[in-house]
Amino acid sequence: MPDYSVIADVSATLQTVLTNAFAPLDPAAPPIAQISDLQGNISTDPARVTIFLFETVEDPSAKNRTRVRATPAPPDPPNKLYSKKPPMALLLRYMLTPWSGHRLTDHRLLGRTLQVFYDDAIIAGTQLQGGLAGTDQALKVTLSPLTLDERARVWFAIQKPYRLSITYEVRVVNLDSVTVERVAPVSERLAEYVGPEAVQ
Repeated sequence: MPDYSVIADVSATLQTVLTNAFAPLDPAAPPIAQISDLQGNISTDPARVTIFLFETVEDPSAKNRTRVRATPAPPDPPNKLYSKKPPMALLLRYMLTPWSGHRLTDHRLLGRTLQVFYDDAIIAGTQLQGGLAGTDQALKVTLSPLTLDERARVWFAIQKPYRLSITYEVRVVNLDSVTVERVAPVSERLAEYVGPEAVQ
């Protein structure tokens, strides 16, 4: 199950999906996707789309999950019962920005990005990278536009001039708990009958 590296694994998955999708746009110099914090100079050779994780929050749509059964760790016998908190459900917000040095190329990269995540809004199976690979996890990628004022605040915070960009939400990103608690098994159950005369 996903561990503390799950956020990095989601970012790496988006990077791989987009880089593969950009390859046919220019076979001589294929554009790439790049995980970035948007600091310093960003190269335009080759052209690229930066993937900037600007917010991580708990996903309210996946709260109130039940506790999950945990496997006993050696040397504990397998008949002992353990449980742990359900995975923490995260929602990751990304800003994707093209950098090519040419406005029309920027627009093509944005168009291709929109097309990829519209056609393949759920990323699963062999597309998953890192610790997510080989799991049954599925990532839902949803276009989540910010208002002009919100976008301007993001660019102001990173101290860069405003650039055309798009924002996406990725959910549900499950972060496993590591705290395991022993559960006392039910050894007996007592049922007691209370007649109507006992009810006041």
